[in-house]
Amino acid sequence: MIQSENPITRFWYLAIGLLLAILVGITWANYRFAAENPGGNDFLVHWVGTRSLLVDGVSPYSDEVALEIQERAYGRPARRGEHELRPAYPLYSTILFLPFAFTSNFTLARALWMTTLESGLVLLAFFSLRVTRWKPGTWFLVVYFLFTMLWYHSVRAVVNGNAVILVALFVVGSLEALRTGRDELAGVLLALATIKPHLVVVIGLFLLIWTLSQRRWRMLFWFLVVVVLLSVAMALFIPDWPLQNLREILRYSSYNPPGTPAAVLATWLPATGRQIGWAMSVLIGLILILEWMAARRKEFRWFLWTACLTLTASPWIGIQTDPGNFVMLFTPIVLVFAVLEERLTRRGRVLNGFLMAVLLVGPWVIFFQTVETIFGQPQQHPGLLFPLPLLLLITLYWIRWWAIRPQRLLVETLRDYEELV
Repeated sequence: MIQSENPITRFWYLAIGLLLAILVGITWANYRFAAENPGGNDFLVHWVGTRSLLVDGVSPYSDEVALEIQERAYGRPARRGEHELRPAYPLYSTILFLPFAFTSNFTLARALWMTTLESGLVLLAFFSLRVTRWKPGTWFLVVYFLFTMLWYHSVRAVVNGNAVILVALFVVGSLEALRTGRDELAGVLLALATIKPHLVVVIGLFLLIWTLSQRRWRMLFWFLVVVVLLSVAMALFIPDWPLQNLREILRYSSYNPPGTPAAVLATWLPATGRQIGWAMSVLIGLILILEWMAARRKEFRWFLWTACLTLTASPWIGIQTDPGNFVMLFTPIVLVFAVLEERLTRRGRVLNGFLMAVLLVGPWVIFFQTVETIFGQPQQHPGLLFPLPLLLLITLYWIRWWAIRPQRLLVETLRDYEELV
């Protein structure tokens, strides 16, 4: 007698089928968008670079590839002062773009990549909830995921095809792996995040320092193993790729908009702006060093707050970046939400709603009020480098005492205070 199929099995078949149908629908919508809205230059750079290596055996860092990218993006070589659209990621980043490089249809590849990034945003939101232990109510959870998808920095990253979403996902995945004691996985994920090394050099350094202070050597071991293996594997194709990549990194700031406090302030205050900006970076660096020292050998809650502070402060540390990379600040935002609701309960939920509205509307308003058109292309204003990190730095220090101490300790402290009174 043939047994009927297990109801649980049927449920999973239906769930997987529904998920695939949703992904197909989203990809079709993305394809229509990509066909009607040229762009996605962040993805274009690495798609062409990966195809050049895969199909033609040409280095992505070559002038030949840069010219092809510019012809596709502008219909001509880049003009003086225009973004040169040259690949500047480590060569092993091509592994990430490889599945999309098998098609010669850029519109289709871009649509599939956009779907990947949108899925990455959902996972980023999910793991940010996990690592911060935040459990919002059902209605707020719906609003939270809508916020994730509609936030200015999310939308910009998806439309431009910026891999920063996956980098942010790898970082929060590494934090969650550390929380659950999976140090090997944490090291692997942190290594994968180095596809955009300038975004993870500071947070990566802190993660390694903290794990070593905890005598959790496995994370460092697996981080080094994965980075070395990826680097050596790519050397089989281009032996001197690290030197070629270094040349691109050194020239990167010459054709990009101002991306450090010193560079941005120098455009506003030519006489003193650069000095003020570097002073800011030095101050931020000193603050991080002090907080890192304080977090050594502390429990995970203290570590997580310091990690979120490090992510928030990184754009001001003096390393070239761009407000388009501020998806990296998503987990610190969620930590603020989690702590406020944990400590203030109902008032915290109201405050979270207000903060979420500010974070949702504010960047869009600033963008539309300050957007510039350069060579016919809309460009976000470099001043966006300041508002979000400033707001987060203020709120992170506001919640610091609550965030680094367990709820139990707070309750006992309040009880002791009431008894004294």
